[in-house]
Amino acid sequence: MEERKISFQYRVYDKSSEMNSEDNNLIMEAKEAVKSSYSPYSHFAVGAAVRLANGKLIRGSNQENGAYPSGLCAERVALFAAGAQYPGIAIESIAITVKTENNIHQLPVVPCGACRQVMLEYENIHKNNIKVIMHGEGDMVYAIDNVRSLLPLEFKADHLKK
Repeated sequence: MEERKISFQYRVYDKSSEMNSEDNNLIMEAKEAVKSSYSPYSHFAVGAAVRLANGKLIRGSNQENGAYPSGLCAERVALFAAGAQYPGIAIESIAITVKTENNIHQLPVVPCGACRQVMLEYENIHKNNIKVIMHGEGDMVYAIDNVRSLLPLEFKADHLKK
């Protein structure tokens, strides 16, 4: 038996204004994206913004559906839109934020496992790290330099090969 340990580092900013202007702007784009969230069931509106290597910014928001689980997370809406509109262009970073009815989610929101897997797939496709910037309703921001740190035991496409 061998025991292994997985750990990672991330940066914590007390406020988004401490970040560089490019990353702070991406958070502002994610906040704009929250406004188009359709979340009448969970009342948990999430916005995401993706910055591509060509400088384009793509927004996404969570879209719920009464026939659960037919909805889709904000991160995947933005990522899939980027992939569809700009195929072959690498994703440099993604910012995620949230808005709730009573401002109860003060800490940065983190992506779900399915979104982490999709982000990791794009990281692998383009052979580049995707910076993940997580923001909540408070001022604090978490930033991590690559998705692999959020999903270290990844499922890869080559697991499907015979």
